[in-house]
Amino acid sequence: MKKNLILLSLVIGLCTISQAQFTRYQVKLRNKGGTANTIANPSTYLSQRAIDRRVKYGIAIDSTDLPVSQSYITQIANTPNVTVLNISKWQNAISIQVSNQTAITTINAFPFVQSVNGIAARTGENGRNELRNKFELEENITPVDFSQRTEQVTADYFNYGTNSFNEIHLHNGEFLHNIGLRGQGMQIGMLDNGYNNYTVLNAFDSVRLQNQILGTWDFVNRESNVTNDGSHGMNCFSTIAANIPGQFIGKAPKASFWLYKTEDDNGEYPIEEFNWVCGVEKADSSGADIISSSVGYYDFDNASFNYTYADMNGNTTITSKGADMAAKKGMLVFNSIGNEGNKPWKFLITPSDADSVVAVGAVTASGVIGSFSSYGPSSDGQIKPDMSSVGVSAMIQTNANTIGFSNGTSFACPNMAGLGTCLWQGFPEFNNMRIIRELQKASSKFSTPDDRVGYGIPNMKLAFSNLLVDYATSSSTIANCNVIISWSSKDIAAMKYEVERKGPAESVYTKVGTINPQAGTTLTNRNYQFINDVTGLTTGNYSYRIRQIIDTAATSFTAIYIDTTNVNSPTNCVIVIPPEPFKELITVQPNPVSNKNLTLIVETPFPINNMPINIYDSKGSLVLQLKDSKVVGKKTIEIPMGKFAPGIYYIKFYNEKEVLGTVEAFIL
Repeated sequence: MKKNLILLSLVIGLCTISQAQFTRYQVKLRNKGGTANTIANPSTYLSQRAIDRRVKYGIAIDSTDLPVSQSYITQIANTPNVTVLNISKWQNAISIQVSNQTAITTINAFPFVQSVNGIAARTGENGRNELRNKFELEENITPVDFSQRTEQVTADYFNYGTNSFNEIHLHNGEFLHNIGLRGQGMQIGMLDNGYNNYTVLNAFDSVRLQNQILGTWDFVNRESNVTNDGSHGMNCFSTIAANIPGQFIGKAPKASFWLYKTEDDNGEYPIEEFNWVCGVEKADSSGADIISSSVGYYDFDNASFNYTYADMNGNTTITSKGADMAAKKGMLVFNSIGNEGNKPWKFLITPSDADSVVAVGAVTASGVIGSFSSYGPSSDGQIKPDMSSVGVSAMIQTNANTIGFSNGTSFACPNMAGLGTCLWQGFPEFNNMRIIRELQKASSKFSTPDDRVGYGIPNMKLAFSNLLVDYATSSSTIANCNVIISWSSKDIAAMKYEVERKGPAESVYTKVGTINPQAGTTLTNRNYQFINDVTGLTTGNYSYRIRQIIDTAATSFTAIYIDTTNVNSPTNCVIVIPPEPFKELITVQPNPVSNKNLTLIVETPFPINNMPINIYDSKGSLVLQLKDSKVVGKKTIEIPMGKFAPGIYYIKFYNEKEVLGTVEAFIL
């Protein structure tokens, strides 16, 4: 019995020590009773930009938008030995610090308090916990040697310099910059461990001079100064905002920024997740469009808080819930997937597991996955990462006011967030989730995603093209034998339109006109008309399609069909001509193609039991041979071209041994 009493005393003592080690708590409230704010008058707690975002995308203002009851805050703040730290309206909770545990008993007795839970010990006195440096990988920086550089002066809007160009060119991101999408008018909220010395470092001189930093806040120390803290956030900030011509250009250097410190380098506790949600809430209320977060969580200084892989299901952790709420409010949230790929944990970390978060993995500038990049999927089977960007030997600003290379998904995330910002700038008509989907669809492994790069590496020109096709509209009318084709699209002066027509007796489209865009260097919606005289042509239906050439440069030429419209010509305008006999038709699209599958369309009035398909390069060498067959009518055949070098290829079709036709295909 005495031995049992000793053990019982020991257990009680250990429990007392365990409870006493927490000095920071989360107070969860039952409701928002007594608040003076109302859903009908959101301007008292949301900025006009935040309200406008909700209106634009049909997002209702609800109770989660309402601030926490000031009466509840006051009562908790007036409790002896209590300091209020941060307040979360989405969680309807308050984080506090106590100097005497009796305060917890007092707070638990308030009728409006649902629960009080420890979420951190006292802030460390000796600086960072050297046993847990979560940014160790990213802090291993290699200087960039510019002494022998040749500055890359090209036709691009920015003079990137070779290394910076290689990063953005992996995504064809320079296309967005060249058509005027550089982040203007967009607001990015960044969450990290601090932005040390950003006020004096070269990479940020442009954003400082142009007043692109809208506000700052340190949720750890509850002050506006974020320049005296960690450098990890500053490094990540530079991947978006840098503007050093010939050396280092960020991915959205003309955007505006909210810089928030939510990460506490002195330790790793769930209070940082609470801070993170508060930071996202502040970004939302302020009117930010994008969140770029290069922090994440799975284990803590106190192992009782540790997550398991099963918790990485998008619905369990504090930050994943906060991230999904941010997405519900209309923001586009990017988060690094983590650097655990070659460590025992291996998997993604939260909040990258949230289903509405763009989890970003790390690759080299040539697209090779970094071994450290965390594995997906999420534990509930979501494809993670969603996509990947440069995070291996990524360019960053250093504290020494030099440019360096470093590794980490922390840098892949803002690289992708900056490009996503520029894409969304071009199409604010589409909501955040649509932008995510288009980024996925434009990625290199969209049809075969995996747990390393997810859907792959997004091609920003392809994403832009797909959105433009969905955005553009056209119509046609006929008057006095003139067909009037009207269309609306977005363009700049460097682009071009072609109008193609297919008549009732024709099987292919023919170009009937060219329209040069109106003057302008800013991507803007514009309306156009083209008149086509159909006097004397065959009666029937005429189909017109609009081809928009979005990149006229010879080396990167890109054209897309943005819309098709049809009109019937009246009999008083046309000569009735019997239709021609059906002819064999062979077409290929898209043409040119960039390392993707070619779609071949073969149309015949007869079946073909044996239809060989041979592909020859420009030297006449046979590089691919296929066998196929078809029934009467049209057949679509997918041909993989991803392993072929750029150039011209000739595709020859046979009916048994009889040649049906030959078409040219161009690979960029």
